[in-house]
Amino acid sequence: MSDTLGLLEESLQLARDIGYQIREESLGELSGGPCLVGGIPQILLNRDQAPAGRLECLLRVLVEDPRAAALPTSRLLTARLKALENAADR
Repeated sequence: MSDTLGLLEESLQLARDIGYQIREESLGELSGGPCLVGGIPQILLNRDQAPAGRLECLLRVLVEDPRAAALPTSRLLTARLKALENAADR
């Protein structure tokens, strides 16, 4: 669990560093994802999901954004992003 919470915090900071605003809202059954609101890139996260679910949503957004790869990340976050990227390539 501590890895999940640490990765979630690191991923949130990475998303902010590359220009996203983060919004955590109750989204019912939806997990969230990227959107533009007034021309501002945002990531919506379902606050009712467990941290692991919010992390997975956030990682899916970050792996698709080339700006995320340009910034330094921990080995653990780098490994999670690469694993997700490799899974998407299959």
